[in-house]
Amino acid sequence: MALSWSHTVLQAKDMARMLAFYETMLGFEETDAGEIPGGRRIHFMSQQPAEHHQIAFVDTRADDGPPNSLAHIAFRVDAMAELRALIGRLEAAGLDYRPTSHGNTWSVYFQDPEQNGVEVFCDTPFHVRQPQGQAWDVTLPDAELHAWTVETFKAEPEFGPREAYVARREKELAGE
Repeated sequence: MALSWSHTVLQAKDMARMLAFYETMLGFEETDAGEIPGGRRIHFMSQQPAEHHQIAFVDTRADDGPPNSLAHIAFRVDAMAELRALIGRLEAAGLDYRPTSHGNTWSVYFQDPEQNGVEVFCDTPFHVRQPQGQAWDVTLPDAELHAWTVETFKAEPEFGPREAYVARREKELAGE
C-alpha cells in the first residue's frame, strides 16, 4: 500500500484568527465550511485545485496553551523565492521564526496564532542523513546559501546529491 499525504485537521479556539493567519501568511483559501455533529463548525482550506482541503480547522479547542501532541505541520514550497517571501511576511507581521537547515531542506519554523508549530521549507539539492539542524542566515544570497550548505553538511553521513538518494530509495522500495 502506497500512501500519500492528504490533509491535517487542527482544533481551533479562535477560528477567525486562525483562518486569517493561514490565508495571509501561507496563502490558503477557504474551500468549504459547515456544521458537524455536536453543533461544531469545520472550515476547509486548500491551495491546490485537486485537493478539496489540505488543512481544516474544527472549533473544538478549549485551552489556550500550546498543543501537547503536535510538534508541527510542514509545507513544501518549490522555490527559495517563495520561502523568502514568507519570511518577509513573517517579519512584516512581527512574528518570530527560526530558520533551520537540515542539509536536505532550508526551513523556517514558526507558530500559528494558537501556538501550533508550522514549518515551511524548500528542498536543497542534497541528501544528508537525519537528524540535522543548523541555523541559516536568511540574508545570504542563494548562491552563498548553497555554498554554506555544502560547507556545513559535506562531512555528514550520506551527504550527496538528492537525485542519488531518491534513485536508491526507489530501488529499495521496488525490492531491488
